[in-house]
Amino acid sequence: MEEALLGIVTTINNYLSNYVLIILLLGMGIWFTIRTKAIQFRCFGEGWRRMFGNFSLRGGNQGGGMTSFQALSTAIAAQVGTGNIVGACGAIIIGGPGAIFWMWIIALLGMATNYAEAVMAQKTRVVDADGTVHGGPVYYITTAFKGGLGKFLAGFFAVAIILALGFMGCMVQSNSIAETMNNAFGVPTWLIGIIVVILAGIVFIGGVARLASVTEKIVPIMAILYVVGSLIVLIMNAQNIPATFGLIFECAFNPEATVGGATFGIIAAISQGAKRGLFSNEAGMGSTPHAHALAEVKTPHEQGVVAMIGVFIDTIVVVTMTALVVLSVLYVGDGMLATGDYMTLTAETVTKTNIAQLAFGQFFGENPGAWFVAICLLFFAFSTILSWNLFAKLNVEWLFGKKAIMPFTIIALVFIFLGSILSNDLVWELADMFNQLMVIPNAIALFALSGAIISIANAAHDKHATDIREENLEDRERAIENAGK
Repeated sequence: MEEALLGIVTTINNYLSNYVLIILLLGMGIWFTIRTKAIQFRCFGEGWRRMFGNFSLRGGNQGGGMTSFQALSTAIAAQVGTGNIVGACGAIIIGGPGAIFWMWIIALLGMATNYAEAVMAQKTRVVDADGTVHGGPVYYITTAFKGGLGKFLAGFFAVAIILALGFMGCMVQSNSIAETMNNAFGVPTWLIGIIVVILAGIVFIGGVARLASVTEKIVPIMAILYVVGSLIVLIMNAQNIPATFGLIFECAFNPEATVGGATFGIIAAISQGAKRGLFSNEAGMGSTPHAHALAEVKTPHEQGVVAMIGVFIDTIVVVTMTALVVLSVLYVGDGMLATGDYMTLTAETVTKTNIAQLAFGQFFGENPGAWFVAICLLFFAFSTILSWNLFAKLNVEWLFGKKAIMPFTIIALVFIFLGSILSNDLVWELADMFNQLMVIPNAIALFALSGAIISIANAAHDKHATDIREENLEDRERAIENAGK
């Protein structure tokens, strides 16, 4: 029965990732890049300035919302999870090194999509009398489509995100934590599951304020730790870096590219890049808008440009670190997958769960390498569990009201524990399927709301141009005045 269901879900996923997902993700990214005049590039610096302008590890209680940095941290906590290590490695193993190139493309285009999501989440959010903020795709979906169609699409999205993130996705995250901690330290997976459930339960019960307080501290620490560790390996292995980039580009475009006797096609690279790119940075999926809706900012544009930075950090920085370490150590030169039988090794020895540990272990030592990846993945996956639970909880409340939050929380904790003790390909495939199904109603609504999104982006562009002209005029006037003196 399980094998039959796995086959059905896998077939659906192949169709979604090979056709529907690629068309929607690339379509949205290209559409919003063109219509917003490449907002992700022209406002890239503004996004960083606004992020660092709001940087704080003690943002404080914002009532029912969050500071801009807390919202970004919560979004990045969701984005930077197992997809950045396990997911990226899975994309490389199945789709070849070229999958990383397509993850980059999806991310660069996805920055514009994420801007659109954050802007609409801000514009359509609702604030209760007690200051509690509600927002996310269900609100802009019902804004885009009135009546029965809007309710159906929003309901479809809400059910998909509850299953994808609240249940299946958290199982995937806890499973990755348990397996890597077991591999590194020999701790029983059931014990890791209990610890994760207790820690997660404490944060869940504390609500938005406690979640924001935790993520604003965890996210900067975990990102710096992983990037520094990766850079150490890359510096020690610098001679293989040029060949690594060469392999990525070759496998991205050459249908006959081979590694260790295995041939990787362009379709597989694009498919895996799109699917794992979505699972990694979540641009277009409709998850992170829940966090950005809670940000207390002056205009939707301000949070939109900050939201773009989350996609950049997730894929262009963190995923790239994973890819370069794994590829430069194992796929080029005398790496085990470059010189050995690729198909046999990936079937029996190297998996998406342990390949990063093998790569880091080559330089840090077998045990320290496994410890480093396990600790980083613990931070990544645990923070993702926290954010995903919030996103799913907001949709549970939208569907069923506040009374359903506690039962949902209890069930979610049970799923987190089950994920730690059950290693199941079906769970991964189900998580992928519901992740991809979320994209459909989210994309339809964003396309329908294009006018409002483009208007906000262009207004910000015009204001920026006016500010620059005024600054230039002031500079000329000062220069003339100084020359007169």
